[in-house]
Amino acid sequence: MRISVIGTGYVGIVSGACFAETGHHCICVDVDAAKVARINSGVAPIHENGLDQILARHVGTRLSATTDLAKAVHDSEITFIAVGTPFDGQHIDLSFIRAAARQIGAALKAKAGWHTVVVKSTVVPGTTDDVVRAELESASGKRAGIDFGVGMNPEFLTEGTAVEDFMRPDRIVIGGNEERTVAAQREIYAGFASTPTLVTNNKTAEMIKYTSNSVLATMISFSNEIGNLCSTLGGVDVADVMRGVHLARYFSTPMPDGSRVRAGISSFLWAGCGYGGSCLPKDTKALSAHGASRGAAMPLLDAVIETNVSQPQRMLDLLNRHFRSLSGVRVVLLGLAFKEDTDDMRESPAITLARLLLERGADVSGYDPVARETARAALPKDVRLHATLAEAVQAADALLLVTRWSEFQRLPALLGDMVKPPLLLDGRRVIEPSSVPRYEGIGR
Repeated sequence: MRISVIGTGYVGIVSGACFAETGHHCICVDVDAAKVARINSGVAPIHENGLDQILARHVGTRLSATTDLAKAVHDSEITFIAVGTPFDGQHIDLSFIRAAARQIGAALKAKAGWHTVVVKSTVVPGTTDDVVRAELESASGKRAGIDFGVGMNPEFLTEGTAVEDFMRPDRIVIGGNEERTVAAQREIYAGFASTPTLVTNNKTAEMIKYTSNSVLATMISFSNEIGNLCSTLGGVDVADVMRGVHLARYFSTPMPDGSRVRAGISSFLWAGCGYGGSCLPKDTKALSAHGASRGAAMPLLDAVIETNVSQPQRMLDLLNRHFRSLSGVRVVLLGLAFKEDTDDMRESPAITLARLLLERGADVSGYDPVARETARAALPKDVRLHATLAEAVQAADALLLVTRWSEFQRLPALLGDMVKPPLLLDGRRVIEPSSVPRYEGIGR
């Protein structure tokens, strides 16, 4: 099919590229001419494993980018909206959604024949039917369900593994209120015949996305709450506790040879210094606020959010066990992106930690294998960045491991060679405590 995707953030560019990879012709649309030029030259605008290779294969043939939204809509059969939906503290900001819908509607006004418009952005239940549809109808002068279709197709992409998630999905959710909209989406995903597919209405599709992210956030905050208790008890390590939990048949499956295959979701049952990124913080807050606006308070979700907000402070509490004062202490944050395999700094715990440490007079620096430019823009200006892990280790009185980069498995070797090794405070519980000279960890 001929597809247009509005927005080239990580959802838009990954979706557009992967649509091309699966045999469709895709036009990606963005208002940023520099980003469009970069895509058309075959360079990904974000760090995402496998994305550069897909662009190299398809840019100039099945994949292109443009700033001309109207032409992209005219030249395609189906349009996906993948623009941002930031949260302002009370509501998600639908200004980008509204603007995209209005521009698509204006393009449809001059286009003959049926066209399908599908929301891929994460939006609260009711947005597709009540906001997007209204904007499309107003701008086009046409009627949804008669002249064009309106659907909702949530994404389930994890930054760092987004290409793999798209090409090998665990599920496909298709939202639509009439058959032609559903049929168009089925055709798009025809190459994923073996993937479980749920067809539902738009509002339910929207709710599935929010619920999926809220489940993951709840598991993380629950694990952190258990870890915080373990740290006060003495003689209990949350890593051992969670390993015991993971052995339940709910989280691992015994194989005929006696080994066990662990369910992917068990990775969210692990204590750390808090979740971040573009999805979990925003979506949990937005869902709670949406529930409150409808008279349905969500105290459990509110507690999940509060636990996460306070978790970086736990790192400082552990650090204070080893230093009477943090004034002048050289603290290096290891990992700045909110998770490994991405350069995304949005809502990263490293940002909060840097601010808290600076407030206490610490000399703060950081290292990340990938998130250098994005970190420089997101962190306080007083935070210096190191070029290598070895340099970072040499510059520290204390190392705070914030992100699970695989490179950090080199830490035992690096620290073991030092005459006066710094304290390693493991905020992700990925380093064996006995493998380094001075160790402290969350939940221990």
